[in-house]
Amino acid sequence: MLNLDIEKAQTMHKLARKDNWRAKCDRTEHFKRFQNLDKCVKELAKIRWILIHKKGRFTSLSLNTQHKSEIRDFIVSHIPEMQGVVN
Repeated sequence: MLNLDIEKAQTMHKLARKDNWRAKCDRTEHFKRFQNLDKCVKELAKIRWILIHKKGRFTSLSLNTQHKSEIRDFIVSHIPEMQGVVN
């Protein structure tokens, strides 16, 4: 379970680093290195931290600005070296 939380934090960190909040999104194919991406996205979408944008031929992800502080705290708690780095 802890490894899945770390992967969730890494996924959200990648989105935050690329400034993918709300309407600005990134295609799921750019997250190939994450082994449990589908499971992570499903769980994060359920609590509305990640927004899923279904386009014609692809699916994109963005972070929900309404949960910015919780997302930031989650990332830092699982990846401590990101303290002060995450926007």
